[in-house]
Amino acid sequence: MDYKNSGVDIEAGYRSVELMKKHVQETMRKEVLTGLGGFSGAFSLEAIKNMEKPTLVSGTDGVGTKVKLAFVLDKHDTIGIDCVAMCVNDIACAGGEPLFFLDYIACGKNYPEKIASIVKGVAEGCKQSSAALIGGETAEHPGLMEEDEYDLAGFAVGVVDEKDIITGANLKADDVLIGMASTGVHSNGFSLVRKVFNVDKATLETYHEELGTTLGEALLAPTRIYVKALKSIKDAGVVVKACSHITGGGFYENVPRMLPEGKRAVIEKDSYKIPPIFGMLQREGNIEEHMMYNTFNMGLGMVLAVDPADVDKTMDAIKAAGDTPYVVGKIVDGEKGVELC
Repeated sequence: MDYKNSGVDIEAGYRSVELMKKHVQETMRKEVLTGLGGFSGAFSLEAIKNMEKPTLVSGTDGVGTKVKLAFVLDKHDTIGIDCVAMCVNDIACAGGEPLFFLDYIACGKNYPEKIASIVKGVAEGCKQSSAALIGGETAEHPGLMEEDEYDLAGFAVGVVDEKDIITGANLKADDVLIGMASTGVHSNGFSLVRKVFNVDKATLETYHEELGTTLGEALLAPTRIYVKALKSIKDAGVVVKACSHITGGGFYENVPRMLPEGKRAVIEKDSYKIPPIFGMLQREGNIEEHMMYNTFNMGLGMVLAVDPADVDKTMDAIKAAGDTPYVVGKIVDGEKGVELC
């Protein structure tokens, strides 16, 4: 009896590392002091010494049951982007710059090419957010997970000068809410998605005119990363007063998190274009509107508040970063919460 006969293939692990090295290397920053394969990753903080009060910000998350669709379609090269996005968008939402990322892949069996494909997506997400992929772990769990299944999670660390942390404390009535377009469902609500649609291969590979693509392609579209857009806004000299990453819980849970007591967000539902995947979900699942906005991002992945005088500069900065902005509402005095009208 040996370790391989028990279900853990060490040689496959070595092969996975070799295959992923080229993808990891593409994410490197000058601050990275260690190579892939060590016991830890080292990252120099020399570059942030000029900040008045450098403050570390962190985020950790996974992809959830969206991985089920990747299993069915045997497509694993974008799910890693989702994992990175869920972490770095939270950091950017606080005003931080992501510095580095680590991933954790738990699998029933280590198929090196599949693992490398997953890490390729992780590396792409890191490149989109300018974060270095400085380490990770792939763990085989025979007997705990099916051989063709895996789960993916990650952890990111960023930095922000304390004076630049976005807290919402300075929000005022009539501050303007700007939303940035999502790429679709992103990485939240997939337990409901899988109740609405049969997630078999035939269903996911069916083309739908209203989507302009197959159902699977629409649902697997990777989560948008907003790091560059928020940096572009900052570089334009705009102070973002409050920011909300629209993830699990949709508008009703996430928007209030950026508000201080006594301030209310009013969002106009017809102020932006809702991607057709949400209309299909609501229709096919017979889901009430409130539940849609309480579960999904409904086409806005990030909502931020700025002074009315900064709206044009903010819109231009977002566009310059390649994202699509919409003026979606405003801040009013009142009970803390969000009102959709």
